[in-house]
Amino acid sequence: MKTLLILSALLLLSTMAFAHGISAADKHAMLDGGNLKYIWLGATHMLSGYDHLLFLFGVVFFLNTLKDIVKFVSVFTLGHSITLILATFVGVNANYYLIDAVIAISVIYKAFDNNKGFQNYLHVKSPNLLWVVFLFGLIHGFGLSTRLQQLPLGEESLDMLLRIVSFNIGVEFGQIIALIPMLFILMLWRKKESFMQHSKVANHLLIFAGFMLLLMQLHGYLHTTNEEEFGFNKDAHTHIHLDMKAEESKQYTHGSL
Repeated sequence: MKTLLILSALLLLSTMAFAHGISAADKHAMLDGGNLKYIWLGATHMLSGYDHLLFLFGVVFFLNTLKDIVKFVSVFTLGHSITLILATFVGVNANYYLIDAVIAISVIYKAFDNNKGFQNYLHVKSPNLLWVVFLFGLIHGFGLSTRLQQLPLGEESLDMLLRIVSFNIGVEFGQIIALIPMLFILMLWRKKESFMQHSKVANHLLIFAGFMLLLMQLHGYLHTTNEEEFGFNKDAHTHIHLDMKAEESKQYTHGSL
């Protein structure tokens, strides 16, 4: 039961993440960033990518053998690597709030499938899971690509490709680091009777977390497309930042004196 409470807390805390974007500090650090910096950024970005990790948690939730874990994680990795590299290199872009909204739906989908929702509520057979994981992997990779394209990737094709691949390698490292505690917790929990008793509740919580993430991303999308309706237009946003910078300058000046 303690394990369930810990998992529940982690899932609920994950809904607090609005978007794991590329920060201004990261963008500045990448101006002269080498490949190792892009590997580091890819790893940290995946570790803060709550939506990606929640989906991955749902994928491995009922996988008992190392063979199945490697198979499904590899398919997911292949999917998000394809779109991450190709979409970034070619320059295919989209509103990242909408892409992240679809990623949130992938979390809901996997938890719904884990609870046999297709059989119990829709009375149909579940779609082939391997293909579903691959397709959602493509979408997750596109979401990663929309963030990576915010960075200075260079003008030379070779340099650009090396930085994209470096970021992707970092993403895979981050994914492995995140998977280790996930699998360890699940392995310990499966040995207890509470696993089968509370697995359905855990996946309901996963659905709830995905739904909250979906609402947050749609809320963000509405803000980017209807700033005036929310009473927070771009001019007001700019003035607020200018006022903040002016205040910081005053404080710095007084501090120096």
